[in-house]
Amino acid sequence: MLVDPWDALPLSPPLPRVPISGNARFSFPALARSPRFDAIVLGTSTARLLQPAQLGPAFGARFANMAMNSATAWEQAQLLAVFLRAHPAPRAVVIDMDAAWCGGDAPELTSRPFPRWMYRPDPWPGYREMLTPFAVQEAAAQLAVVLGWKRPPYGLDGYTRFVPPDAEYDPARVDAAFARWAPVDDVPAVPGEPVPLPALARLAPALDLAPPGVRVVLFFPPISAGQQGAPGSRAAARWAACKHEVRVIAGNRAVVVDLLQRTAETEDRTNYWDPLHVRERVAAETARALGAAR
Repeated sequence: MLVDPWDALPLSPPLPRVPISGNARFSFPALARSPRFDAIVLGTSTARLLQPAQLGPAFGARFANMAMNSATAWEQAQLLAVFLRAHPAPRAVVIDMDAAWCGGDAPELTSRPFPRWMYRPDPWPGYREMLTPFAVQEAAAQLAVVLGWKRPPYGLDGYTRFVPPDAEYDPARVDAAFARWAPVDDVPAVPGEPVPLPALARLAPALDLAPPGVRVVLFFPPISAGQQGAPGSRAAARWAACKHEVRVIAGNRAVVVDLLQRTAETEDRTNYWDPLHVRERVAAETARALGAAR
């Protein structure tokens, strides 16, 4: 309770805490409440390489990247709600519209634990949560970081590079990653066949939480062309249907940036570490494109 590893308790010493848990679902609520930031990136791992330092100048904002591995649409909406409760006048919200929003199902959670208590307005139940072995473990880890004995898993703005540096690019490793990846649904689409997009039911309520004047950008990430599906396939039809619905939902309250297209860049395997995750230089180009969107 004294260490307060997740900076979630209403009464605790003002230690220089950091995002400590490898499962970002525990680490990011404190960042979402932090007055150090007035802008947020939400999404899955396809948005994790967006650097707040690159986004900030273009938006005139102080970003935290709170994209989480395999985050569901529901989890992203919960984190956005935490951020907006703590920031009644935010500068920007950027949301990654990948398969978490465009898939054929809409689970609330993944196999990763999700601490619902951290996402609720009332912080007092958090004291009960400190009486678990996991909390003790994370308190020890937080104390080790505070004392300089250990490095935190995330940066102070939520960003961490989870792919190798561009200088260590290895084509053989990338080819192996592409070979292991599950194929997409390239069965020809049936004209007029409905495409269920259940997760998008969460998008409008999430956007409704944003106050007037906040700059909201919804972006489709530049995943590799092979993961977009062959022209005329079910996979391609799903992405097309999702893009259409997102534009309808966005209306005049959000800008939609579509980087998920079959281009020379997305066809070029040297831009990727695997079919979903780009190299750092491509992530920097994505940040510039988002900053220029109006």
